[in-house]
Amino acid sequence: MSINPRYKKIWAVVKSIPKGSVSTYGDVARFSGYPGCARMVGTALRAAPDELNVPWHRVINSQGKVSFPSGGEKATSQQDILEHEGVVFLSGVVNLNAYAWQGNLDSELWRM
Repeated sequence: MSINPRYKKIWAVVKSIPKGSVSTYGDVARFSGYPGCARMVGTALRAAPDELNVPWHRVINSQGKVSFPSGGEKATSQQDILEHEGVVFLSGVVNLNAYAWQGNLDSELWRM
């Protein structure tokens, strides 16, 4: 099976997000070199092989919410993992000003 090279860039960016931080689908797309391709980020995360240990749970939507349906098993699991890592939700929303990752992507992407 051939892996989409775009996905590899997306996975590298997501793997760079440290515990206790989050990024949005749109920001991950932009940081990966694919501005405007937020949906592709979701597709890439769904396609990530388990053995890569891509921390998909650190990617949320631009409103600071998990994108799975509220109250569902996946949404609850994602929120629980993030809270365990120190991310605070207030009424189901993460304060992106406080928790959005602002790392040095140049150094991360050149390590690929």
